[in-house]
Amino acid sequence: MEETAARAAAFPIWHFDFDLDGYRTEPSKAEWQNLRAAHFMRPLVEHYGGTLEGKRVLDLGCNAGFFSLTAIEAGCDFVLGIDGRQTHIDQANLVFEVKGVDPSRYRFECGNILDFDYRAVEPFDVVLCLGVLYHIHKPTSLLERIAEVNTDVLIIDTKLTKARGSWLELRLDNLDVLLDAVDDELVMVPTAKAVIVMAKQAGYQDAKMLAVADHEVLWKWREGIFTTFACTKQSELSANGAFRFRSLSSLYAAQGLALPKRSHGRELRERLFSRSR
Repeated sequence: MEETAARAAAFPIWHFDFDLDGYRTEPSKAEWQNLRAAHFMRPLVEHYGGTLEGKRVLDLGCNAGFFSLTAIEAGCDFVLGIDGRQTHIDQANLVFEVKGVDPSRYRFECGNILDFDYRAVEPFDVVLCLGVLYHIHKPTSLLERIAEVNTDVLIIDTKLTKARGSWLELRLDNLDVLLDAVDDELVMVPTAKAVIVMAKQAGYQDAKMLAVADHEVLWKWREGIFTTFACTKQSELSANGAFRFRSLSSLYAAQGLALPKRSHGRELRERLFSRSR
């Protein structure tokens, strides 16, 4: 235990809480990360009948591997975690070593998720894109590259910009901040509609926002500052009721946006069409 504690304490900061042989890396984060896991990982596992057995998982921007470990504990055959910072990869490898996970079931690589050669690896049933989409400057390119190796479900958890319609807002990240962008300070923050449009354009048959529990810790998700999306290529999102969904109108209301008049555009098109005949 003392050796493990010393190795864990050598890292200047942890963004997730792990129990490493009795040493807690970041106890104050425990409730937040567990509620997030319950928000989208639990429905994902239920979607596949209560286990990820037989599934391969790709975890983009994996940080110290918390959600990779959640997938392993849910029974997945293999998980590949990619992160742009070596310190996160070192943390993830330490976590999996201490947890005694069979090395044949996981691999962590330091790399740029926009440049990674996804076609050099076997396809993945599930891709986790958590806290990543709003930290990159080419979100459409990323989703298209993911789609090449993702055979079924993609979970996207992202910050949103407040607007109706399909928009991408340009912002600047700080490359020196461990939770910000890695390679380019210019990033694009999407609206909810933009995420859905980009996912469908990349080849996903369905993309929906997940409803969030009314819990004070998840207030950013409840108020639409962050939102989680489930996208699928093969299996039906609504097949067994594992996922619960949120409508765009309820999200706009949570964001304080006025709801659009649904019939206005349709009536205008009908008037223009009738005049042209």
